[in-house]
Amino acid sequence: MGYSFTEDENEADLIILNTCAVRESAEDRVFGIVGSMKKLKEKKPSLIIGIAGCMTAQEHIAEKIKKSYPQVDLVLGTSAINALPELLLDCLKGAGFAADISEYDDFSAAAEQVRDSSFKASVPIMFGCNNFCTYCIVPYVRGRERSRDAQDIISEVKELVCSGYKEIMLLGQNVNSYGKDLGGGMSFPQLLRELNKIEGDFVIRFMSSHPKDASHELIDTIFECDRVAKHLHLPVQSGSSDVLKRMNRNYSAEKYLDIVDYIYSKDPDFSLTTDLIVGFPDESDEDFEATLDIIKRVKYDNIYSFIYSKRSGTKAAEMPDPISDEVKGLRMRRLLEVQREISTEHYKRFIGRTMRVLVDDKAKKKPGFLTGKSNEFIIVEFEGDASLIGRFVDVEITGAMNWAVTGKLKTG
Repeated sequence: MGYSFTEDENEADLIILNTCAVRESAEDRVFGIVGSMKKLKEKKPSLIIGIAGCMTAQEHIAEKIKKSYPQVDLVLGTSAINALPELLLDCLKGAGFAADISEYDDFSAAAEQVRDSSFKASVPIMFGCNNFCTYCIVPYVRGRERSRDAQDIISEVKELVCSGYKEIMLLGQNVNSYGKDLGGGMSFPQLLRELNKIEGDFVIRFMSSHPKDASHELIDTIFECDRVAKHLHLPVQSGSSDVLKRMNRNYSAEKYLDIVDYIYSKDPDFSLTTDLIVGFPDESDEDFEATLDIIKRVKYDNIYSFIYSKRSGTKAAEMPDPISDEVKGLRMRRLLEVQREISTEHYKRFIGRTMRVLVDDKAKKKPGFLTGKSNEFIIVEFEGDASLIGRFVDVEITGAMNWAVTGKLKTG
């Protein structure tokens, strides 16, 4: 439509906020930003302000924006991306407030992206979620699971690889469920195998995986496909089966460990990362100890941990939450201490090995050094020239920290 990008909001003719609704604090922040934009609108009445993303999928939020924030001109739902040009046209014609928060099934074209990297690309393969974990708002704001056509995905990845992209990240709320809504179509392991056939020098990554759908077929596929990264992000959320049941995760701690055992039976050094929630409603000391036990047993390379916070609109928000913020904070600090010790020791297994690394950027705090990620999704730092950014290199690992490994570039 003739628009180009600017980093200066004072220069902008159009400002669109893309929002998240996972935490209420994110919504509060958006409303704060929108409130501050009132002055921009007063200075430049022709400015068009839009809000998109998960927040807008909640009807009461869209109505609140319309009633309380007259500086906002348009609201765009999560699956209504294709409606943006029409909504903009309505605004430019002076139609007043324009909104579309409808759910659409035809979204392949909406997956087209303006990419800010010349060698790393994210490819959405499905949208929505059917799991309804009791702490999570995502199914309510992203809708039911909807898979893209497999041939559209394969064609997109082929084009990206032909254009020189080295990392393809497949995205979905639960990629393991891919294809189940297509009525006998391609499954996620089958999709990985088809993508693995594409000629070129690239690595396939994906997230996020739900343990209840992490089948032996998926794990076998990871090991058998040379272009699929040897890393799995497998969110456990808690080590307590009682807590997992209240979370509606549809697996037990024992079932989760069965998956891990199957992976380690194939490769004891396989790289696993996870998500963890500390202080879920009514989490007992024993429940928390079970979480510590599972991270000690699995030995994750990295964890993404969060203190539980109440999210209106979810089942967990209605549960009694007698755990104090102080106790939650203490548990989080202890969890991080344990994981720090595990990572520091566990990363040592790479010392002496040669790792294939896709170089991401210059190291921020080490002049003359570069940083990248290995096939195992491990951060690797090494000395090298910036001309290597965007390329695969071999690095001999010489040291380990609690968040990364260091090494020497292998040449020749």
